Amino acid sequence: MPTMQAVLFAIMQGITELFPISSLGHGVILPELLGWQLHPASEAFLPFMVVLHLGTALALFHFFRKDWFRLIGGFVRARGGDSDPEARLMWRLFIGTVPAGLLGLLLEKKLKVLFGSVDIILVVLMINGVILIAGDGLRRRTGGKPLEELTPLNALRIGFAQALALIPGISRSGVTLIAGISTGLDYASAARFSFLLATPIIAAAGILEVPKMLKMGAHLDLALVGACGVLSGAFAWLSTWALMRWFNKHEIQALRPFGVYCILLGLAGLALRQL
Repeated sequence: MPTMQAVLFAIMQGITELFPISSLGHGVILPELLGWQLHPASEAFLPFMVVLHLGTALALFHFFRKDWFRLIGGFVRARGGDSDPEARLMWRLFIGTVPAGLLGLLLEKKLKVLFGSVDIILVVLMINGVILIAGDGLRRRTGGKPLEELTPLNALRIGFAQALALIPGISRSGVTLIAGISTGLDYASAARFSFLLATPIIAAAGILEVPKMLKMGAHLDLALVGACGVLSGAFAWLSTWALMRWFNKHEIQALRPFGVYCILLGLAGLALRQL
């Protein structure tokens, strides 16, 4: 595993996991276009990604630690019920996590086939860009409800949107943000729910693969992999901080720059593939 490639990949993963530009898509596209040794077909890729995902999940938990402590405290006070506002939000997060968790387990092998087609992922990335731009238009026609008004049904809708990100090229944060906006949430509330929803699903994606990683431990540079996990987490934290500030300040066209970027990257990638 080349050190510089691993470091750059970790930085890219930390940024793209939270920015609405698809970390899965970038994780396949850029190594392929740049001719890196570290790509999905390599033996070290899976355990490496496990550590990066765990780093990102820890960064998200740290950033929203006050929220998580309040949610857990409210859930305990309500004894699993929904009499406490924080407990109700915790139940919304449970509901929102179910679709991606179930579909990820059921369709894991079929979805992995898509990782081998860079051209398809580039096209899907452009579709993701169109979705992001359309989401800005949707924001103008919806209200600005606080997160406390999110219903269980709308939480499930956001959860099904999150499941779309199992397709490489579709951004998890992008589609959950737009789904949140479609329920009437403002950008900041939709972003907060999106990032809270991301924490368990990203952590689970890493933890489920830990046994496979341990089997390959002897063939890995554990010091490098561990350092990259920390690096990915650090950039994920910074990305979350930047995005929360961005969504607080931009009530319209907050997603458009990311949409344009996805479309341009997709077009550039397809052009380079023809050379």
